[in-house]
Amino acid sequence: MNMQYEEDVLKNGFEQMTIIQPNDFEGKVTTTLIRKRGSSKATKAILCIHGFNDYFFQDVIAEEFLKKGYHFYALDLRKYGRSILQNHRANNMRDLSEYYEDIDRALATIREEGSQKIVLYGHSTGGLIITLYASDRKEKAFFDVLVCNSPFYDFNVPWIQKKTVIPVLSFLGRLNPNIALPIGFSKFYGKSLHKNDFGEWDYNLQWKPHVAPSINAGWINAIHDGHLKIANGISVHKPILILHSIKSVNPKHWGEEMFEGDAILNVDDITQKAKFIDSPHKEVIGFRNAIHDLVLSRKPVRDIVFKTIFEWLDKYLKN
Repeated sequence: MNMQYEEDVLKNGFEQMTIIQPNDFEGKVTTTLIRKRGSSKATKAILCIHGFNDYFFQDVIAEEFLKKGYHFYALDLRKYGRSILQNHRANNMRDLSEYYEDIDRALATIREEGSQKIVLYGHSTGGLIITLYASDRKEKAFFDVLVCNSPFYDFNVPWIQKKTVIPVLSFLGRLNPNIALPIGFSKFYGKSLHKNDFGEWDYNLQWKPHVAPSINAGWINAIHDGHLKIANGISVHKPILILHSIKSVNPKHWGEEMFEGDAILNVDDITQKAKFIDSPHKEVIGFRNAIHDLVLSRKPVRDIVFKTIFEWLDKYLKN
């Protein structure tokens, strides 16, 4: 593809490559592929897809997979993190399938670079995207298994709002996708992560602010459409592992409760909607005292999460 890697902002052996994509409704588009190569003998790789208001900074995933003999790759999708351009509204999209060509290019590159088996991993909105991607790509997909970390399979709002407010906003999004709307998840979540507050992680607060920038009605419509596809039943032709916290939390004041559950999604939505995903091998597993991004939970919990992932991969990702 005649593109070059350069040192990534994470340094420590991480590299990044900018991939130019066709223009879209906002003009110029790029996606960023990040990698850290493992042993020269490695034939397996993981590709990580981040969530909403996020980007790749979770080097803990890379280190765990490198130790297990994988090459590591991650994407900053278009209009997120390393891929945001001046002409972009952050996180903006009108259909989840816009991200498919980002994933296509990344997977093709990983194959070209020698990996024969690929884990496609997605967190939150990334989990929703890869689930739909796997369903739409079927046998054409250049990956072998799916791992979904707290996938965003439904809006975390009361049932009555799912039946009334969300469809209305979705309809408005089809008429005028640029109507701005506030985002409504816990302001405490970012504080539970970042080392400047109560967490243990360091990341760019411009790319992942504690309070996400406003979304628009087109985004709501795109997400709602993705949720409806899953609720109506989809099939993926690859093994899928769906992971989640065992409970959700929504504290009104800061407290240790933030480290004990998912402060972004309703975990019951994940388990219920997972029932509509047909796969030859599907497993849904919950974790006690796990936060929304399971691998950023406190170390005893994330150690269990990684142990679970690798035990499952040993069963379904054959050399």
